[in-house]
Amino acid sequence: MNPFTNDVPPHLRHPLHPTVALAAGGAPTTAAQAAPAPVHAHGGAAPAGAVTAAELAVRQQALAQAAAQLKAELFGIDDVIDRVIDAVRAWYVLPQLISRPVIVCLWGLTGTGKTQLTRRLAQLLGFYDRFVEVQMDGFSHGASYRSSTISGMLGDSGIHEGAPGVLVLDEFQRFRTMDRKGEDVKVERYQDVWTLLSDGRLPPALSALSNIERKLADAHYEAERAETDDDARAGKAPYRFQLDAWDGQELKRMLKLQEPLAEIMQWPPAKVQALFTRFQQSHHSWETDYSKLLVFVCGNLDEMYHETAQRVEDCDTDADIFHRLTRKLSLIDVKKALGERFKPEQIARLGNEHVIYPSFSKATYEQLIRNLCTRYVDDIAAQCGVRFAIGQDVLDELYANAVFPAQGTRPLFSSVHAILSANLVNAALWVMQEQLPLGQEFPISLAPGKRHLLVQGLGPQGPAETTFPVVLELNRLKQRANADFRALLAVHEAGHGLAYCVLFGHAPQEVKINIASFEGGYNSFSSLKATTRQNALDMMCVGLAGRVAEELVFGEMACTTGAEQDYKQVTAEAARYIRHHGFGARLARTDVTVEMDNHVNTDVAPSNEAIEALMQQQYRRAQELLQTHGEALGRTVDALLHQGTIAPVEMVALLKDCGIALAAPVQGGLPDEGLVLEPFAAKLGAFRQAV
Repeated sequence: MNPFTNDVPPHLRHPLHPTVALAAGGAPTTAAQAAPAPVHAHGGAAPAGAVTAAELAVRQQALAQAAAQLKAELFGIDDVIDRVIDAVRAWYVLPQLISRPVIVCLWGLTGTGKTQLTRRLAQLLGFYDRFVEVQMDGFSHGASYRSSTISGMLGDSGIHEGAPGVLVLDEFQRFRTMDRKGEDVKVERYQDVWTLLSDGRLPPALSALSNIERKLADAHYEAERAETDDDARAGKAPYRFQLDAWDGQELKRMLKLQEPLAEIMQWPPAKVQALFTRFQQSHHSWETDYSKLLVFVCGNLDEMYHETAQRVEDCDTDADIFHRLTRKLSLIDVKKALGERFKPEQIARLGNEHVIYPSFSKATYEQLIRNLCTRYVDDIAAQCGVRFAIGQDVLDELYANAVFPAQGTRPLFSSVHAILSANLVNAALWVMQEQLPLGQEFPISLAPGKRHLLVQGLGPQGPAETTFPVVLELNRLKQRANADFRALLAVHEAGHGLAYCVLFGHAPQEVKINIASFEGGYNSFSSLKATTRQNALDMMCVGLAGRVAEELVFGEMACTTGAEQDYKQVTAEAARYIRHHGFGARLARTDVTVEMDNHVNTDVAPSNEAIEALMQQQYRRAQELLQTHGEALGRTVDALLHQGTIAPVEMVALLKDCGIALAAPVQGGLPDEGLVLEPFAAKLGAFRQAV
């Protein structure tokens, strides 16, 4: 078939492959059945092929079933799944309404399931045979011409022109077109992606056509020369193939030919030249229509997750804190982060359907661990009939030793495999060697000292048990065996935590002294949505309270250098208080600069004295506070020495016994938007009444 005489619209030239998709009631339906037919928009009888209400209901049900299946397989991202399903609803149910690609951007930390979601959704909706995944790093698909353009990769796929398909542009953050200085970055691959994202219509690769045309001209030239050398060809059959397979495939794709490749390779140069001429005269045939694609743009935007993305070694901070930090991110944060890597017109082509993955919560990680353990237990039971019951203490230690909140699920899977897989096999062998009855569950717990897994069971002679060594490396790092060092950490962190409680009326999100990622302890405080003058002073006091606690308990000469970072941070806060916020004697912004356009007061010397005086004042304030609440300080220290950490609920109860009332922790954690401690609305009401 010649494409230039084909009167069938492009989106109807290629029938959909019969691919199994989800249907109502769980019955399989083919993609052809699910493929939408034209909708009759006027009154009267619907034309043949029009979509019926029943067909629409089937597709809606298929989406609902896909969403339910995704939520059953991918934990902790139910909100993300709902948004994605809503974003693709029109594309899947009524693609006749789609005139340009539907673009859904998925942004998140590594290991949160972005790519897995797109693959599984394509499978569940019956589009996996029309699914293309492109790694946008530019190096993962070889060095050929076909793999260096989006059009080439689509042309080699099962996605036909004018028909729905799924394209995933993964690791999109690596496709940056601007460097950190805002200068253009040379991009050699996938340059046609921006055209595709614009309207889904791709022009042909004219350079490739020119190469084929040049080869045809060479063939004419060689044919003429061959006519004068008949002796060399005497007795030989004429050449059958005029084009090699590569050029024939390119010609077939670019000119949208339907003939078999072997036939195209045998066409004489004159016929191909005629096709070229007709192609050039028929401009409507130039573009390849991919306007009905569903395009997923996936990536990690570290600029957006700057508070968390770089903390790859942090296995100590509660996953819920990371979760709350990342839940605050919005479309505005995405646009700002994209602005660090791409040009404004390119960002516009990505649209506004940006789905942001929060990091996983503690509950999600715990669910993942339970699910992984269940799979291991079920696999062992299926293979050898031995069923284990993994105790809660083991699950707790798996969480403590496998979760790095900034790195998602991959470290978790690796650690659970390393800790459990070999030990479960060894435990199953022990059960069979001891000939213990298999009709029982064999509990697995941690032996005292947490260095061995304890496996127990009942045999003919009574109870039986054995142990297997287990390496919980982070546990070892978190143990502060030196009593003096633990006492120092407990006093220092208790000073910070208690001062925060008294001045802000809230418990810290975390207080810890058992830390694996660095030598020390830490307090984690809630962010403030608005910082008042008093809040700024209070934070300086809290920052100095660790050193003050050391001095109060151990004496001035036993104070350590551990407060160096505290002093650095408080000095910076005091400098901003005086120089930038206008809370000191001078209103003008004070700073150093060499730029003429920076209109600031450069006389910084007087502010140095003011900064020192302010810090001295807050140091004395911290001394008075901790001396006043000595009993509460002692109890906080004892709790840290005993447990290594204090949760918000525990801190509220602890200080209540000391007469210090704190706000009850919000169910499910602190508000995502941060705290506003000053009653601004009430003060506004009082002001209005006064005037």
